[in-house]
Formats: sequence, C-alpha cells, structure tokens
Amino acid sequence: MRTGYVQIYLSTLSHLMLGIAAAAFVHVAAAAGPSIDTALIETETGLKGTYNRAENVFKVSKPRDEVKVSVDRWTMPPFMGLTSSAAFTPMGMSTMVMGDTVLFEDEVNPAMSAALEAGLEVTALHNHFYFDQPKVYFMHIGGMGDTARLARAVKAVYGRVAQIRAATPTPATSFVGDIPSPSNISSEPIEAIFGTKAQSKDGMVKVTIGRSAKMHGTSIGSEMGVNTWAAFAGSDEQAVVDGDFAMHEDELQAVLKSMRGDDINIVAIHQHMTHETPRFMFLHYWGKGKAVDLAKAVKNALNTQQSMK
Repeated sequence: MRTGYVQIYLSTLSHLMLGIAAAAFVHVAAAAGPSIDTALIETETGLKGTYNRAENVFKVSKPRDEVKVSVDRWTMPPFMGLTSSAAFTPMGMSTMVMGDTVLFEDEVNPAMSAALEAGLEVTALHNHFYFDQPKVYFMHIGGMGDTARLARAVKAVYGRVAQIRAATPTPATSFVGDIPSPSNISSEPIEAIFGTKAQSKDGMVKVTIGRSAKMHGTSIGSEMGVNTWAAFAGSDEQAVVDGDFAMHEDELQAVLKSMRGDDINIVAIHQHMTHETPRFMFLHYWGKGKAVDLAKAVKNALNTQQSMK
C-alpha cells in the first residue's frame, strides 16, 4: 500500500516538475522574442555588429574617422558621438530598423536621397554641437520590412557618403552657384505659380501659406507660426530660395521625396511646438537656380501634400 502511495506521489511530482519546466521554457522563449539574422545583416551592410540579448537588437556602427572634427577647439574622437549606427529588431514576421547617420554638410542631401530611394524614411535632421569644424549634422532614418532589404538600404546610405568623400576628401563649404546682389526678383511669375499674392522687399519676394492647429485648446494658424513659406532672392536667372515647410507626420516622407526630386536641399527636419493637435513637423530648405524653377519645386511639394489630405 505504501509503495502505491509513493508511486502516485512520485508520478504527481514528476508531472508537476515537467509543467514548471515547460512554463519556464515558454517564458524564456517569449522574453527572447523572434530571432534576427545577424549574419545576414553583417553580410548585406558590410559591417560588423553587436547583439543586445536583453532588447533583442542587433546594431551595426561606422565611426566617422576619415575626417578630423574639432568641437569647441577640441579634436573629437568618434567615440564621443561621431559614429553612424543602424539598429535592427524583429517586428512580428518582419524587421524594424532605426539609425542615426553622422554627415557633413555636402553629404546630407545625397545621403538623404539615397535613403529615400532605398525605401527608408528620414525622420529628423539636426545638429548636436556648436563651434564644430567642419559642421556635423545627424540624419535619423527608419524603416520596416525585409531584413536584407533594410540592410542593403543602410549600406546604400553609407556608400553614397563614401563616394562623396572619396571624390573630395575635404567637406565642401558652399553649394555650387553664386547669388547676385542686390536682389531683383520678379514677383508676378512667382505669384502666378503659387496662386497667391506675395510680399516684396528690397528686390526679394516671399510667399506664405498658412495651416491650422490647436494647442492647449486654442486655435493657432499662420501668424502663430503654423505655415509654409518660401523666400526668393538674387536674380530671376540666378536665384536662391529658402523657407520652412509645415507638415503633418504622415506627409513628411512624400514632401521630402518631392523636394529632393526637384533638387531642393533639406537643411533641417524637426518640430517647432509641443502638445499641438494635429502634430506638425517642419523642414527647412535651400535651393539655387532659376526663380520660376525653384517656385515650381516648392509648389510641387505643396501639391503632393495637398493630394494626401
């Protein structure tokens, strides 16, 4: 009789231990999440990476050590924030990538075009330092989809940068083309392109298109800074346009593609406000060429934006 009780006890204990072990295995597997093909990422990017097991993230990095950078009269090593990186993590049956790309001024727009052409999103462009020589910018990228495609896209961005530095080891200090002075821009053709009246001052022309939002329950619009504007200087044949473009988040990529497609240089992507509804992103731009061509490029971006509403 005692033998029977012992056998029953041992059998019950065995099943209990198996259940605990199985539950532990499931918990560990769930915590680990889907796997990511690190070897594939290294092969496609041509870079070695590191794996963070706790976050299930694989990151490849590329120090910008081919150009010496001085910040506040101090030569800054790449370890202090001059390293491009791209981090990959599983996203269900797909993959997500997020990255921060260290760029010099003459690399920003070619690298941005490479990212957009390869199917990545560009989500921010800004500086991290003051008194840096040469000036350094940081372009944030992101994307979702097939691991190999995303890795190849990251390689395309870094490859475009390498091409520029191979051709001209020293970063450029200006865009091609002079800007005549004093300015003498004809306002009528620009007004016709935008379909609105422009402001004129000292031979320069400026067009402003307002948008609306709410902040803390109060309506805000063009005069409070929720606007797109384009200012033209120089001559009709050798003009420069600079401005600010106000967009909802889901309009940003389309506007970037439109402006880069028309060879307008993007110089910043960021926000101007907090707690606004809907949320607005702003990009600043700079372009050179014939005044009417520059006006058409900005108008094309506005049309693209309008088509998304």
